[in-house]
Amino acid sequence: MGWCAGLTALALVLSTRDSWVVWAGGQLLLGVTLVQWFVILHECGHETLFRTRRLDVVVGHVASVFTLIPFQCWKRVHGQHHKWTGWQDRDPTTVALVPRPLGRGERFLTNVCWRFWIPLFSVLYRVGNFWNVRRLCRLFPPKAQRRALTLNVVLLGALYVGLAWGLGLARVGSLAGLGFVLSLLFEDPLLLSQHTHIPLNLSRGTRVRPYPTVEQEIFTRSLRFPSWFSVGVLLNLDAHELHHMYPFVPGYALRRIEYTPTNEVSWWQWVRRAKALPGEVFLFQNRTESGFDI
Repeated sequence: MGWCAGLTALALVLSTRDSWVVWAGGQLLLGVTLVQWFVILHECGHETLFRTRRLDVVVGHVASVFTLIPFQCWKRVHGQHHKWTGWQDRDPTTVALVPRPLGRGERFLTNVCWRFWIPLFSVLYRVGNFWNVRRLCRLFPPKAQRRALTLNVVLLGALYVGLAWGLGLARVGSLAGLGFVLSLLFEDPLLLSQHTHIPLNLSRGTRVRPYPTVEQEIFTRSLRFPSWFSVGVLLNLDAHELHHMYPFVPGYALRRIEYTPTNEVSWWQWVRRAKALPGEVFLFQNRTESGFDI
């Protein structure tokens, strides 16, 4: 966490320089660190980054500032994701991709954004899952939970408004705009690779049981990055099958598990195959329906 914070500070300092080359280097470095802040948020949500829960909570809130995801909302929603993996219409992070007829405008937007690397999904993923207070209150009806989630959204939103007011939108954009877009460009396919275009079940409103963690491998895909990047930047977030099977194991220790995931694929091979599909096919169908095994 300290290393990530130091690199983030360096990236912001470089982004204040007049030289566009130095500025661009700072933004590129910021993009990398923002991805790592997302990884840190993920680990703290599972309470696996530190030995004490208190540290996970504190650092999780710090990471939430850099990822634009309220920590308490992340922790609750992501917990439900792990509980309901395999049931597409019960998992709050996959329900939006349940197969349905798409309007002409939806098809056009989906296909254009997917083809031209416009990170629409990462934006909708944040807004729909972690900032939509009305939906959060429906998912978590107890008053204490609703109060905590709403407060988290309000306070983090107020912080961003304060930064924009104090520094000015143009200054904020200069310091972090490109870096944030670069992080979304990476996160978009990474997040979509984990469960999209894989056959998932539909409960259709009936009472179903969650799949035990060790049975969730078939609903999950892992990407294989170079080991230096997987460990040094992602803390093995790309080992997604192992993570779903053993969510209590810290990410940095996942590769020590002596098991070879069945759905692991080279990141570049997966990106080439996935990007060859129309967005509407990739997002709203699975490999059984489309005939494309990616």
